[in-house]
Amino acid sequence: MRIVHPDYHNAPVAPFGDAAARLLIVGLAPGAHGANASGRPFTGDYAGILLYESLFKLGLASRPESRGRGDGLALRNCRISNAVKCLPPGNKPTTAEIDTCNTYIASELQSLPLEAVILALGAIAHRAVLRAFGLALNVYPFGHGRVHQLPAGRTLVDSYHCSRYNTQTRRLTPAMFEAALASAKGLAFR
Repeated sequence: MRIVHPDYHNAPVAPFGDAAARLLIVGLAPGAHGANASGRPFTGDYAGILLYESLFKLGLASRPESRGRGDGLALRNCRISNAVKCLPPGNKPTTAEIDTCNTYIASELQSLPLEAVILALGAIAHRAVLRAFGLALNVYPFGHGRVHQLPAGRTLVDSYHCSRYNTQTRRLTPAMFEAALASAKGLAFR
């Protein structure tokens, strides 16, 4: 990708937002022409459109779209990260990549306040969060809108990923996504 697009970020994508946020949104991985290009999670790809519009509607973002680093967008008591930090080949991370990056997401999760809420966007992000906490996957099954009470006071909320595929097939509607995000926000700020 670096050869074809030398002007892209083409490096691990750091989390974006408040480091001490009570709400952490965990996505899958940087998109080829999204976060891999911009250097900011969910910026420049289709999934970011629904995410940032929803964050803005719920008062968690200062504007409804993310155009790129330096655009003045700020998140409010919210942080966005990914289970995998670099662009995966074929835009789908392998188990080895997920496992390799798990130490990074584990470190992020440990730095959150104990009452923090994690919104996992998709089953892969859900499993990465559970692995990072050393929890059994079968005890906390993924399901859109499902809420899991985790040890040490943290809460995990599941949502289907806000990808173009999920929204175009209507597996995930904007209303469904906003409801999951609103649930996570409500739990984080109760």
